[in-house]
Amino acid sequence: MAITKEQRRLRIRRGIRNKVSGTAERPRLSVFKSNKAIYAQLIDDANGSTLVASSSAELGAGTVNMTSSKEVGKKLAEKAAGSGISSVVFDRGGYPYHGKIKALAEGAREGGLKF
Repeated sequence: MAITKEQRRLRIRRGIRNKVSGTAERPRLSVFKSNKAIYAQLIDDANGSTLVASSSAELGAGTVNMTSSKEVGKKLAEKAAGSGISSVVFDRGGYPYHGKIKALAEGAREGGLKF
């Protein structure tokens, strides 16, 4: 049986999660994208809690494109600065670092987050 695209992404995601974990001082920036929206959240894995979250649905973007992905990253960085977070560990969720994922990361960097 052939491995589907989603199964491949989940396998890559498990490998990333074995290596990357977030703390309260340096949380994990987790990214998820669907066909309708892109979501990003800062997670403290030690306590198992979400510190800050942002999404394209929250911004009112009708479609997910490079521009809206970048805005989600900037909004997340703005919220993180309000919570006193300046440095994060990036978890791309098994997606290739290309396109919308890259735009979100660049937006977060422009907003002031350090990876």
